[in-house]
Amino acid sequence: MLIMEDSSSCSSMVTGPPQASVLQRTLERLSSTQCLKLRAEEVAPLAVIALQRYLSEQSEGQQPDSYSYDVTVTDGVWRAKCFVHPDLNHLVHKNTLRTGTDVYITQCSFVYNERRLGHGYICIEGLRCDAQGSTVLPRINDVSSLPMLIRHGMERSLVLQSDVPLQVNRKHYLSLWNNDDPEGDIWTSGCPPSQTVLDVSKISLLSSLDLSSRNTWKPLPLLVKIIHKSRLRYYGKFGLKIDYPYQAYFEVADQSGTMSLVLWNELCPKFYQRLNVGTVLYLQNYMLKQSYSSRTRPQMDHHRMKTFRSIEICLNPRNPASVITVVSPKSVSPQWGLPEVSYQFTTRSEVDKLTNNSTRDVIGLVTFVSRVERVKCKVNKGPEKYWTYRWVHAVDGTSDQPFILELFSSSQAEIFSRICPMTYLVCTQMRVCQVEGSLPYLTSTCETEMLITGYHKGQPYVNDPRVKSFIQWTKTLKDNVVLQKTAVGGHYCYPHPPQIFTQSMADASAQVPLVSTGDLKKELETLHYREHKKLAIQGQITAVRYMKNPKTTQSQPPEEVSTDVCEQAVPDPHNHPSAAEETSADSLTSSPSDKSSASSRKRRIQMHKAAQSSLSRGGTPTKRRLRHKNTQEEQEQEEDESNSEFEEVQNVDHSLQSHNQNQDSSVLCWESSSWPKQREDVSEHLCQGGVYQDSISRRFTFDEKNVLLRWSNLQPTRWTPEQTADSIPPALCPGYYQVTILGINKKIAFDAAYLPVMRSDDPRAVGLPQDPHGNTMLSCLSSGFLCPLRDAASHSEAPLPEPEEILVTASELEDTHVVCIVDLCHLGGDEVEILINKVYRVTEVSLD
Repeated sequence: MLIMEDSSSCSSMVTGPPQASVLQRTLERLSSTQCLKLRAEEVAPLAVIALQRYLSEQSEGQQPDSYSYDVTVTDGVWRAKCFVHPDLNHLVHKNTLRTGTDVYITQCSFVYNERRLGHGYICIEGLRCDAQGSTVLPRINDVSSLPMLIRHGMERSLVLQSDVPLQVNRKHYLSLWNNDDPEGDIWTSGCPPSQTVLDVSKISLLSSLDLSSRNTWKPLPLLVKIIHKSRLRYYGKFGLKIDYPYQAYFEVADQSGTMSLVLWNELCPKFYQRLNVGTVLYLQNYMLKQSYSSRTRPQMDHHRMKTFRSIEICLNPRNPASVITVVSPKSVSPQWGLPEVSYQFTTRSEVDKLTNNSTRDVIGLVTFVSRVERVKCKVNKGPEKYWTYRWVHAVDGTSDQPFILELFSSSQAEIFSRICPMTYLVCTQMRVCQVEGSLPYLTSTCETEMLITGYHKGQPYVNDPRVKSFIQWTKTLKDNVVLQKTAVGGHYCYPHPPQIFTQSMADASAQVPLVSTGDLKKELETLHYREHKKLAIQGQITAVRYMKNPKTTQSQPPEEVSTDVCEQAVPDPHNHPSAAEETSADSLTSSPSDKSSASSRKRRIQMHKAAQSSLSRGGTPTKRRLRHKNTQEEQEQEEDESNSEFEEVQNVDHSLQSHNQNQDSSVLCWESSSWPKQREDVSEHLCQGGVYQDSISRRFTFDEKNVLLRWSNLQPTRWTPEQTADSIPPALCPGYYQVTILGINKKIAFDAAYLPVMRSDDPRAVGLPQDPHGNTMLSCLSSGFLCPLRDAASHSEAPLPEPEEILVTASELEDTHVVCIVDLCHLGGDEVEILINKVYRVTEVSLD
């Protein structure tokens, strides 16, 4: 017998004849067998509507850094929360198993909790994942109204009906992609402040706490104001007998000075989201402890108040249970003498002069927001942790350059995920980073607070003179003008590599690690969803191919994965646009000045393609190399234009590599003379790197705001109808270069994409050194852009060389020893982005 969750909201759904249910039939079959293996004709699609993570229960042989996952699926009739077998966790790590898609369960079992009565769950041990959208979800109007499938005898289990893990020793979920953000229903927010009358006649000042003897001290209440708030810290680990291992620091102040306050354990879910900068607290039953000296602290010199750092105030859930009263702003009396919250806003024009590691507050109008990426936190022990971060450009009218902001998640998930162009962004306690060869940027700290349009009302900074000045400036702007300078998502990496690559023997942490090609293979295999890594690899470039548009993942049969077998789906080969599509892409990504100045080049390209097609029909050899045009050709260019162009096309065609019959005839290639022989000796060629749709930024529009935000953010924990409402518009990418790099020992080769900066309004152009160069293949790879990006006389986009003009110079790469800086990012599923950031000649490398 099957029992549905008792809920008035779903009682109407079980009247009448029962609907056919895959989940119901599966659970019935599990009552008579320990493990159920389903044949191909028995499986049916189940939509993933929630995917939740938590620290695993410790068991023999389990890795110390593992997390467990609960997945909620539906067949359109019932919902069921199931446990994902640990052998399938890699599907979550790669974002193959994700919300909003269908899965096909091929093997499962029912697991009883032997230490608790009336508790058990379905364990998924084998499944197939469909990479495309769901076929089940479009049939459901309200997924939350579907009843929860619960086995007979377990209907009174609160665990099975609550937002808590199936593993009963864990009391709460973690955010799916980091440990910093609150996750789940246990986190309280929005509770009204207390209206009770407070007795402030007998209170302690912070200065008296600093001088008191803690052995004989009897606590009097404290009346303080929060002036800084840190992000959450999760310190859970195996063997720790604490249900809610959280900690949060606040800096509080009264008329005598400032002191640190620590919120511990289950008080964090109850109070963290209610305690904000400017909040007044009345505290009782607190403890005093010696301060932890190694932690970071906000810079508070601008407050001009005495700081007491020897001890800190601890608020505990028990022994003793602290009493926290949030005072209503209407009840705060000026007679209490609580200080005003002070800020230290800086303008963009001042940033260049600020000292390294100084801390400032900023306000600006957002013009660019990168996709959210993750980086693994370097911890010596305990479970692995990832930080989530994104890059933002914001302008304030005081400089031609924007603020370049590196924003890590600050336990404000709703705000962090809603940062978009055309919003007013305030970031406090940002640390200044002065870097050689790039513009300075500001990075967030543990104490950074972010606020965007919709959250500014009532904030203490609204009356700051610099904030008012910024608001006045924004009133002079026109939306349609600013929108032309906006972008969302895509690959972005900052700061730019220095002019000289230095391998420091003394401080390996302060550089890009130089790894072998064998190490690169391991890095690619272990890369998690949206994880970003920057590596340096030495070798030689053996081939370059110009690709017309990004890779796309085509519709494929579902991928079957079980605890015994893991078959990886293979990405589809490159697709190349037709000539009409290429013309359309060129016209949409070129300015009028580009079109007029490039007309002769377009005629030359058309002749080149026609001649190339003719040569292909004539049976030209299948492998040739690009070579430099000789002096005679350069002299012939001064003759009649049409004859010159035709002769040039013929010469270039004879130096272009021909293609296999199954490749697009418009692909341009170069390869070194030694590569055919070297390729025979290569033990492995890693070919998965490339440029994908997610690699290219999109222009921001208000109509597509929500679609662009979902696309640039991480995969959500819970599915919502908006998730599949609209699709992301395709990227307009004129093309990129696929570069084959052979490792220094000539055993392993790999492909990486080079996507040069080709327009001055590309977000990647900000802070990029733009010294003139000759647009050779090597100089482009070294500089990162095509020269020039902007015409100095007209201040408009400059005409740029065509790919074939660059590729004819590639012979200088022949047998050249180089060091390549590559950016790796796992985009989910089978998509792994490998992009060349910079190529160094050996003359640009030094040992320190």
